[in-house]
Order: sequence, then C-alpha cells, then structure tokens
Amino acid sequence: MTPRTFGVEEELLLVDPVSGAPRAVSGAVLRYARDNGVELSGDEALESELQREQLETGTRPCSSLAELSDQVRRTRKAAVRSARGVGAAVAALATSPVAVQPSITPSLRYRRMARAYALTADEQLTCGCHVHVNVDGPEEGVGVLDRIRPWLPPLLALSANSPFWQGHDTGYDSWRQQVWGRWPSNGPTELFESVKGYRAAVEAMIDTGALLDEGMIYFDARLSRQYPTVEIRVADVCMEADDAVLLAALVRALVSTAAHAWRAGVPPDRMRTDLLKLAMWRASRSGVREDLVHPVTRRPVPAHAAVRTLLDHLAPALAESGDLDTTRVLLARLLERGNGARRQRQVYARARDVTAVVADAVSATSQEA
Repeated sequence: MTPRTFGVEEELLLVDPVSGAPRAVSGAVLRYARDNGVELSGDEALESELQREQLETGTRPCSSLAELSDQVRRTRKAAVRSARGVGAAVAALATSPVAVQPSITPSLRYRRMARAYALTADEQLTCGCHVHVNVDGPEEGVGVLDRIRPWLPPLLALSANSPFWQGHDTGYDSWRQQVWGRWPSNGPTELFESVKGYRAAVEAMIDTGALLDEGMIYFDARLSRQYPTVEIRVADVCMEADDAVLLAALVRALVSTAAHAWRAGVPPDRMRTDLLKLAMWRASRSGVREDLVHPVTRRPVPAHAAVRTLLDHLAPALAESGDLDTTRVLLARLLERGNGARRQRQVYARARDVTAVVADAVSATSQEA
C-alpha cells in the first residue's frame, strides 16, 4: 500500500537575539522573505499567526519520513534566514520563557478575535506543532477521529516544550496546553459516529455564537477545512527537528492504524471525554517525567510504559510504511535525553536565567535548520 502523505505546520517564536524577549516583527520577517528570495518551493509556507511575535512554517505534503525531515529543516532554515534579515532570531519554544505582552497581528479576523475573547486572545502567545495526514474522504476521516482519541495524550507528553511562562517555571512540562485550553472549543471530543454527526457538532457549536467561524473549531484533532486531511493539533512545537519528525511518524501511523480499524468495522474505544481531559492534563503536567494515564487501562503507569504501549499499537503501520526502525531510534533518543521541557529546565538550572533558555533554543533551532 502506498504510504499516506503527511505534512507539518510549526509555530515559532520571534525573539531578540540578545535579550531573548519576543519581538513583534512577523510582518517585517515575511516582507524580507518575499523581497529577498528566501528559498521556498511548492506548498512550503511562511505565514503570520495570531500574535506578531510568532511565525508559522508549513511543509508540503510528503510521502517519506526522510522527505519530511528535509522539509522541516528547509522551512526552519527559511524562517531563521528571514528573521535574521530584520535583526531577529527564531526559537522553537512553545511559550516564551521571558515575560512578554504580546501584540495581535493587525488583520480584521484577529482583531475580531481580540475583541471577542479579551485576555484569552491577548495572552495567547503559544506555539504548537500540527500534523496533517491524508485521508480517503471525510467518512474515513471521521472514522479516524473517533479511533485516535485515547492515544493523543502521549503525543503531548513527548512533545512538551513549554515549562516557563512570564519568567517563571510553571511546574508543567506543557504550559502551552493549559493556555491553549482557554479557547471555548478546545480539547477532546465525543464520538462523532459519522460525517453527519461531525458536521452537526460543528454547526451546533457555531450556532451558539460563542465562536466567530469554523476556523475556531480547535479540537485536539479535526478534519481540515483546506486539505483532504486529518489534522492532529495536540503537540507543542518541538525544539529539535528530529522530535518533530518523530511526532509526524507516530501521527501518520496512528491515522493509518485507525483507518484500518474503521474499514474492518472495529468499534472505537468509547473512553469518556472527561477521562480524556484528565489524561491530557496529566501529559501536560509531567510530560515523560512521571506517570501518564494508560491509553487502554485508564490507570496511571510510568510514562515510558504508556509510550511503549503506543509504539506497540502503531508498530504494524510503522513497519508497513518503512518507518519502524527510524521511529524506534528517534523515540529511544527522546526518552533518554527527555523532551524539550527537560532541556529548558537543565539550561535554567545551570544559568539561573531565562534569557539563557531562549539563547539555547535559538542556537538549537538554527543548528537544526
């Protein structure tokens, strides 16, 4: 079977290369990229985001893990070069360790969001990593969404890269997940059962008037409005490119595994949404340092045990795509050194200065580009 195509969107912080403070220069960065021929091709993208202190990159649809790895590094390189062109730097951090008052990108839609959601929008300087995986139509897509729900928290734990907020250690590995959770449509979902059920849920949410439009359906996983894909949105942006590649490999295998189960008529796990929220909170709180909620038993287990269960669940799909050996190697490396949150805390423990945390992330992001 031909492997599913997949792609990655990464949100990156734009920072001052000396102070580490976020800089509201996304417009200038994008102009520099356009005016100076920063190399992008096809569907690769550099775009603005909600806050002017961040930039979004996007790969084109890829068929192989090697191609995706190259794409992640190419788009990071384009972001780094464009930021340098206006005297800024890029840091793959999911929140800013340095205190900041973000500034909304001056588009009509973002201004409407700022008015409607007040402090939730004002403080929403968070950077995620979204993985798109091709599906054969919305029916398969909804079948996938219904079957991946219990397996998403370990992905957050592995990617967690946001322990600091406004200059302080929050005690969480992914504080981004806590801040992002303030949006009214965020989080895990009930089972949809069908495309009709999915559309009815989305339309009912919009009809409440609490959301501006369908673009604000911020489910942990959703059908993309623009592409024939399922979009998994739970992860922090990863400091190291290899971790983003690992995340994408796991997500593609998760979608393939769920699609196979849907085609075979295997019913979805009916795990309650309140338990899913608890599992996601646990992953946000401790990453891979402590226990996670086991995706099958619902009981606390060491994080490495939960991750091994995830890998076992995905092994047939990973083998079919030729990604099993590479995924095992990348996963073993991550579990040995820890996630991005651990790296940030290690730097802070040595320097006792959040500026050093940002400088390390800038260096890591540039080297990985």
